[in-house]
Amino acid sequence: MAVAPDVLVRICAQEIIKYDLEIKALVQDLEQMAKEQDKESDKQTLLAEVENHRKQMLSNQTAWRKANLACKLAIDNYEKDELLHSGDSSIRQRKMTKEGLVQTASSITESLMSISRMMSQQVQQSEESVQTLATSSRTVQETNEEFKNMTGTIQLGRKLITKYNRRELTDKLLIFLALALFLATVVYILKKRLFPFL
Repeated sequence: MAVAPDVLVRICAQEIIKYDLEIKALVQDLEQMAKEQDKESDKQTLLAEVENHRKQMLSNQTAWRKANLACKLAIDNYEKDELLHSGDSSIRQRKMTKEGLVQTASSITESLMSISRMMSQQVQQSEESVQTLATSSRTVQETNEEFKNMTGTIQLGRKLITKYNRRELTDKLLIFLALALFLATVVYILKKRLFPFL
């Protein structure tokens, strides 16, 4: 059972409206994600992508309006022809007008379905972009955490090296004092043995 052209047009219109809303939501998500970026280069890259999706969205809306206008014009033309050819006009002319309207409706339906497919692809691309950005954002956060941990480890290592350097200096000083004491003791003993009268 064939579906009436006007039903197909309504179905396409509903799909286009649904995709349009999804694209707007995804573009807003992207824009929010761009604003939350710490790095200026990441922010600019995301904002450029948001602008690209926004332009594509506007292009789709323009195509949708043109197709809608073409449909309304075709309906107006059909109604005019009906009014002009009412009464004693030939059935053949009416059939031709109806066939023309069916062809116009069919081409408009095809055009709307094409717009719907384009918007569906854009929704998919936007979703993939959001997922990729979310993944890279998580990776950046994890890297940040690792850097913080490494910074903490490096600072701890620096403190330990400073502490060991101080201890080494203290040990050298103690060894020097012990050696001086030992030498003084040796000199004293030698003096007492060799020169007891001094």
